[in-house]
Amino acid sequence: MNSRDLIELCWGNLLRRRTRTILSIIGVVVGTAAIVVMLSIGFGLSQSFQEQIESFGNLHMITVNSYGGGGGGMLGGNGQTYSLDDNTIAQMEKIDGVTAITPQEEQYLNIVAGHYKVEVSVVGIRPEAMELFGYEVEDGRLLNGSDVGKYNMVFGKNAAQWFYNPREQMYGGWGSGSGEMLVDVVGEKMTISGDWTIGTRDEGTGEIKYESFEGTGVGLLAAENDETSYRVYMDIEALQKIKASIQKSENNGSATGNGKKTYNTAVIYVQDINKIKSVCDYIKETYGFSTYSLNDMLEEMNQTARIIEGVLGGIGAISLLVAAIGIANTMVMSVYERTKEIGVMKVIGASLGDIGNMFMIEAAMIGFIGGVFGLIVSFGLSWLLNTVGAGLIQNFIGGGGSTVSVIPWWVAIAALLFATVMGLISGYAPARKAMNLSALEGLRND
Repeated sequence: MNSRDLIELCWGNLLRRRTRTILSIIGVVVGTAAIVVMLSIGFGLSQSFQEQIESFGNLHMITVNSYGGGGGGMLGGNGQTYSLDDNTIAQMEKIDGVTAITPQEEQYLNIVAGHYKVEVSVVGIRPEAMELFGYEVEDGRLLNGSDVGKYNMVFGKNAAQWFYNPREQMYGGWGSGSGEMLVDVVGEKMTISGDWTIGTRDEGTGEIKYESFEGTGVGLLAAENDETSYRVYMDIEALQKIKASIQKSENNGSATGNGKKTYNTAVIYVQDINKIKSVCDYIKETYGFSTYSLNDMLEEMNQTARIIEGVLGGIGAISLLVAAIGIANTMVMSVYERTKEIGVMKVIGASLGDIGNMFMIEAAMIGFIGGVFGLIVSFGLSWLLNTVGAGLIQNFIGGGGSTVSVIPWWVAIAALLFATVMGLISGYAPARKAMNLSALEGLRND
C-alpha cells in the first residue's frame, strides 16, 4: 500500500467516525490553545518589561564608575591599579563589543536665557559620542568635533521646558514645565554659572563670587521622558573648566585636585545588546570598576517572567495531556470496533506495518488538525487579550507595556509539531494492539 492510498484510507476512516473525531480534535484544540496562550502571556510580560526599562534609558549603554578614581585608583584582577583616565578609556574602547565610549562629568548649573532661567544637571561628554550613541534631535544638531572647548549645549526635551521667570516665581525645575517652550533653546545665547542667584533680583549679592560663561543652545533632543530628556549636554572639556571655576570660587580661590586628569564615570555604548554582560564582566574583572546597565534590571525582571511562563505553560500542558489521553481512548475504541476490518486487511495481504501506520497516521491527523485550529484560536485570543483584556491582565500580573500577549513564530511551529507528535505517541499503543490482533479472531467478530 503506497503512502497516498494509506493517507486517503485514514482520512476516510476519520470521516466515517465524524463525531468521535471532532470531539478528539476539540480536545487538542483546547490543549494547544491553552499552552500557546499561557506561554504568550509570559512572552508578553517580558516584552512589557523591556518597554518599561527602555522608557528609563538606553539598553545599549553601560555606566562605568570608579568610585574614587581621582585618587589612587582601583585594583584590577591582574593586581595592577587602574584609574579611570584617558589611557584606561582608550583600552576599554578596544574591548570586543564596545562601539563607543566617553568619559562623563556632571554638574548642576544655572542657565539664563533673557528673562528666563533653569536649574538643571549638565552632562559633559565627548561631542562626537552623541552621534555614535544614537542620540536624535528634534531641532538643531547634535554636538560634534567643532564644539570641543566651547560652551555649546544640546537640551533634553523636558529640561528645555523647565525655564521659568525667576521674577515671577521662586523655583522652577522638576514638574514646573507647562509643556510649552518659554525659550527656543536652539540658537539662543545663554549665560551659565554656578551662582544660584543669577537671573534673579538678588543676583550678585551672595558671599561667593562665581564666574559666568557664555554659551549657545545648538540642539533639542527628540526623546521624551527618559534620562536624556532631563539633562543638558555639552563638551566635557568645557564643563571641566566650569567645574574647576566653581571649585576655585568655593575654596577661596584655591585650586583643587591632584593635577592628574581622571574621571569618576564613563559611559559605553554596545551595539549588540547580547554582549552587554560580557563587556560588564570584563571591565569588573580586569579593571576593578563597577558597572551598571539597565539590562541588569531587565534580566531580573525577565527571570520573573520566565518563572511565570513556566507556571502558565505547565497549566496549558495539562490540558494538552488530557487531549492526548482522549486521542488514545479514541484510537483504542477504534481498534475494538474495527477488528473485522483489521482481519480482512490481514487476509488480503496487508502488511503489519501498513496496519500499524494506519492507526498512527489517523492519530497524527487528529493531532495536526487540532494543532492548526488550536493556533487559530490562540491568535484570536491573543488579539482579544491585547485589545480588550490588557488592563485587567497587567493589573493582575504586572508590567506596564502596550502588549499583553505575544506569540513568536517559533512557538506556533513548536506547538503544531508538538500536537502532531503527541497524536503519534497517543496512537502507538492502539497501533501495536491492531498489529498483534489475530486475523481469525478479527474475522469472527462482527
